[in-house]
Amino acid sequence: MQRVLAVILGGGRGTRLIPLTKLRAKPAVPIAGKYRLIDIPVSNCINSNIKKVYVLTQFNSASLNRHIGITYNFSPFSAGFVEVLAAQQTPIGEDWFQGTADAVRKYLVMIEETDVDDVLILSGDHLYRMDYRPYIELHRKKKADITISVIPVEKSKASSFGLVKIDDEGRVVKFAEKPTGEKLNKMAVDTSSLGLDKKEAARFPYIASMGIYVFKKQVLIDLLKKNRAQDDFGKQVLPSAINHFQVQSYLFHDYWEDIGTIEAFYHANMALVKYPNPSFSFYHPESPIYTHQRFLPPCKLVNNEIVESMLCEGCVIERATIRRSIIGIRSIISEGVVIEDSLIMGSDFFKPHDKRMEDLSKGKIPIGIGRNSVIKNAIIDKNARIGQNVRIVNQDGVQEGGNEKDGFLIRDGIVVVMKNAVIKDNTII
Repeated sequence: MQRVLAVILGGGRGTRLIPLTKLRAKPAVPIAGKYRLIDIPVSNCINSNIKKVYVLTQFNSASLNRHIGITYNFSPFSAGFVEVLAAQQTPIGEDWFQGTADAVRKYLVMIEETDVDDVLILSGDHLYRMDYRPYIELHRKKKADITISVIPVEKSKASSFGLVKIDDEGRVVKFAEKPTGEKLNKMAVDTSSLGLDKKEAARFPYIASMGIYVFKKQVLIDLLKKNRAQDDFGKQVLPSAINHFQVQSYLFHDYWEDIGTIEAFYHANMALVKYPNPSFSFYHPESPIYTHQRFLPPCKLVNNEIVESMLCEGCVIERATIRRSIIGIRSIISEGVVIEDSLIMGSDFFKPHDKRMEDLSKGKIPIGIGRNSVIKNAIIDKNARIGQNVRIVNQDGVQEGGNEKDGFLIRDGIVVVMKNAVIKDNTII
C-alpha cells in the first residue's frame, strides 16, 4: 500500500448540510459527538496502511486545516502525510473547482510528483468502515485501469447514485449518473450474480457506485489532461472511460451511508446509539476511527436518567433525562433538562461553574443547555447557548423553516440550532 495515494474530495459548498456547513467545510462537520466526517476516510486509509493522503476542499477550510494539522502527524522518519489542498489560483487554472474531476485536475502536478502506482479517490461525507487493501489488490489482480467500489441498492434510493451494469467477470459495461424514469428502469439488473439470495436480489435490483474509485496513476493523469471539458467523475469521466479502458467493479458487503443531507446526517447519528448491534459502531479494536487527541476529564453525572445514549468526554450533566441521544464533548446540561432523539455537539471550550453562575446573575445565557429545557428530534451545533425553559420540539411539524437570524433552521422536519447561536429563555420552537 506504500504505492497508493489517497485523494479525499471535500465537496463544494455543502449546501445540503447547511447550516452545519455555514462556518466549516463539509469534511469538518462533527459526527458522533467527538469525531469529524474527515476522520472516517482518513482512518480507513491509516487502517489500510495507506499513509499518503490529500484532502481537496475550497470552502471554509480553516477548521479543517487546524483539525488535520493537530491530528494526523506521522513520524518524521515516515513518508506519510495527510494534507489539505484548498482551491487556489494556479498556472493550470484560476477558477474554483468545477466538479470532482476538475478538483483533482487542478492538483495533477502534486499527483504526478508523488511516487505511486495507483490513486484512490474517496468522498469526505460517507460513513463506513472499509479495508481498502482487498479492493486495491483486486484492482491490480484484474489489471484494471479503473476500479469502482459498488453496493446493491433498492429502487427508492437508486436515482440518487451513479448506477452501473457489469458482465460476468465484474467488468463495468455501462455507467449512468443518477438516472430517472425509463433510464433508471434500464439500469436494473439481477443482483443475485453478486451473491445475493433471491429475496435480497428482488429488494436491491440496482448496483450503485459508492463514489470510491481506484485509478492507475497514469490513466488518471491522461484522462484528466486529454478531456479538460470533463469536470465530474460520475457524470462525465467514468461513462466515457468504460468505452476505452478496462473498468472493473468491487462489491462492498458492509454498512455504507452517504450523509450529505441533514436528514441522512441526523439518522446516521441516531443509529449509532442503538444497542447492542448498531448499523455502524465506533467500538472496533482492530479498525478504530481516529480523531484529535484531547486531554479532557471524565463526565460528571449527578442523578440523571440516561437511556440508550452516548456521552463524550468532559460533560457535566445534572438531574437530566436523556434518551436515545448523543451528547458531545464539554456539554453542560442543567437540572430538569429533557433530551430525546437528539444530537448535542457540545462545545469547543470550557467555562467554569462560577463563571456560568456569574453570567446567569447578569442575565446572560452561558454555553450549554439551561434548566428545564426540552429538546427532541434536533441537532444542537457547537457552542450553542440554550436558555432556561426552552422547548425545541418542532411542535407544529414544520418540514422546512426557521431563520438564521433566530439561530436555527428546520430541515426535513429536524430543528438545527446553529453554531454559536443564542436561544433565549422560554423560547418555543
